[in-house]
Amino acid sequence: MSTSSVITQPRTRAVKETWGTRIGVIMAVTGSAVGLGNFLRFPGLAAKYDGGAFMVPYLIALVLLGLPIAWVEWSMGRYGGSRGFNSAAGIYRAIWPSPVSTAAGVLAMLVPVVIYMYYVYVESWCLAYAIRYLLGGMNFGLDPSRYEAFFAEFVGLTENGLAFRAVDGWWIGSAAFFLLLCFLLNFYLIYRGLQKGIEWFCTWAMPTLVICALIILVRVLTLGTPDPSKPEQNILNGLGFMWNPATKSKSFWEALANPQMWLEAAGQIFFSLSVGFGIIVTYASYLKRDDDIALSSVTSAAGNEFCEVALGGLITIPAAFVFLGPQVIENPKGTFELGFVTLPNVFNHMVFGWLFGFLFFFLLFLAAVTSSLSMLQPAIALLEEGLGLGRRASVAILSFVTAVGSLFVVYFSQGLVVMDTFDFWVGNVGLYILATFQVILFAWVLGVDRGFEELQRGAEIKIPNFFKFVIKYISPLYLLAVFGAWCYQEFWANPQTLTKIIREPAAQAAVLFLLLVAAFFTLIVNQSVRRWERMKKLQQEVAP
Repeated sequence: MSTSSVITQPRTRAVKETWGTRIGVIMAVTGSAVGLGNFLRFPGLAAKYDGGAFMVPYLIALVLLGLPIAWVEWSMGRYGGSRGFNSAAGIYRAIWPSPVSTAAGVLAMLVPVVIYMYYVYVESWCLAYAIRYLLGGMNFGLDPSRYEAFFAEFVGLTENGLAFRAVDGWWIGSAAFFLLLCFLLNFYLIYRGLQKGIEWFCTWAMPTLVICALIILVRVLTLGTPDPSKPEQNILNGLGFMWNPATKSKSFWEALANPQMWLEAAGQIFFSLSVGFGIIVTYASYLKRDDDIALSSVTSAAGNEFCEVALGGLITIPAAFVFLGPQVIENPKGTFELGFVTLPNVFNHMVFGWLFGFLFFFLLFLAAVTSSLSMLQPAIALLEEGLGLGRRASVAILSFVTAVGSLFVVYFSQGLVVMDTFDFWVGNVGLYILATFQVILFAWVLGVDRGFEELQRGAEIKIPNFFKFVIKYISPLYLLAVFGAWCYQEFWANPQTLTKIIREPAAQAAVLFLLLVAAFFTLIVNQSVRRWERMKKLQQEVAP
């Protein structure tokens, strides 16, 4: 496939947005990666798969999948940005003007926008819990069932529409109210633009997040043995439960033989580094032509890994082990059990538990906002450059679309069926397809040699040429293998996945809604392509 026919978009805006500082873009990309999964999902997976054993496939996936895809996205983003494009749809077509790129551009809008619709809802839970800790509203004693009952009532697990109702007789304590606060904050920041909104917030939010986590970490590591009647539940055993490679009657090699562990380790790296969303592509497009991207991408990945392994991995599971024992951790009742049911119970076992509870959920809230902001920017970029809209109109359109989606998620809250359906089709299927397309586009269309020239221009470190082979062959094969194994597990080994969609009305409604959003972005992207082609033709006509 040839790349000789490259689209270049004439500048249509007086001033092209750029990042203000290098540290700003690193903080923004790191903030995009650091999210709820660092402090909740990663510790849960590490404990589930014997800690030390889990780190083997985790680190292999980081080297062969995570970092290579990050370099791919940073390189293609800056390449497209130098040609006048900031949206993933425009960048893909700048590299390969093909209907396939147009379809991938639609997917690059659908993935982050739909994930935002339910991610911002979970973000609002974090804000609600943080505020309730400050106001003394999370003091339910030491009975685990009370925390479970509160969470079920707060998010509406038992009945559709319950999340709109007052909690504790206080309407502004409802989940819908906190969702409104988070929604307004996100769109206020995105309206302020790249430097004054995203970069400004991430530059102070990320250090604040790390400080909060370090304070909690010090407290966790000094817990000792809180209950002398249970001497086995001490902090050293808690750390051992998290990191020892053979804690559950398995040898190290037996643990490594579990294919499901390899699948989930790759998935965690995939989501943790925020690769495959089309977000980094957009962020990198705002860089200047000779700005370093090699070291910046490694720095962002290192910051994410520090938050995930050194902070998330040392706080959540050891603290829960010390106070509640291993049985609570090994058998969670749901996706959010650890974070919103188990940990609040843990904090109420601590002296000054209200303070540490506030700090923990506040840092989760900050991590969630830095991630949710990044999910909005790709669509804003498309509306601005594809339709020629101003910031205000772009923000208004996107806020309406995402508000409808979020309200849909909040209303159909029973069993979190809609949220799970969105996550299944967009956060899993769509994400894997988009990441695979990006790797192939970089390695086989742009060309791995040409792509590495882009990566190394202005670089402050040299990326080993070995990674050319990795990106061209190993990464796409790794992605296809992981996606194939996931599809086998979900569709062949567990046929009830599709049965649930066919028989569950809420799941059917969710799929229909996804199709409507996909149709909306298809229209937007196709209109953008026509506009870019007209501009290209005009540019050729006026050229001497």
